[in-house]
Amino acid sequence: MNRSDETQKPVLIAKNYEGIDGRLAGQEPEKALTLGLSADETELLGTLWCKDGENWQTLDSQSFSRILDMAIFLAQGNLYFQEAYRYEKFYNPEDPQVAIIGLQGGRMTVAADTENPQLDQDILAFHDLLQKDGELLGQRFRTLKRLLDEAGY
Repeated sequence: MNRSDETQKPVLIAKNYEGIDGRLAGQEPEKALTLGLSADETELLGTLWCKDGENWQTLDSQSFSRILDMAIFLAQGNLYFQEAYRYEKFYNPEDPQVAIIGLQGGRMTVAADTENPQLDQDILAFHDLLQKDGELLGQRFRTLKRLLDEAGY
């Protein structure tokens, strides 16, 4: 993934997001979702990328379906990292796929971003920061779960 914006060090990637992108599914250029670290490794970031020619650009404002897709992606990533310690590198280099999530007749395939040349270091830093932010994220997950339960989902 050739990125013109190096403000994130991707750790998990869901490629081909354009196929499940809400009302825009199949109508726009190639897209991907990533979970990773900020360049200074102080924040966990979720980013929607859009391919512009040969380069990838980050997109700013997100539709509700994209926000929910990112929440689904984040929840799957968090779930994965609860068991990632089982792998020496926190992922399986022979099979980097983490999960397949069915959405809108398509699928979001979540995998370790093996195109990141620093993945082995970045994934450990990501895991460490995820652990540090556990309480902060846990509160939000519980709030989201409560709201979804209350709304009947």
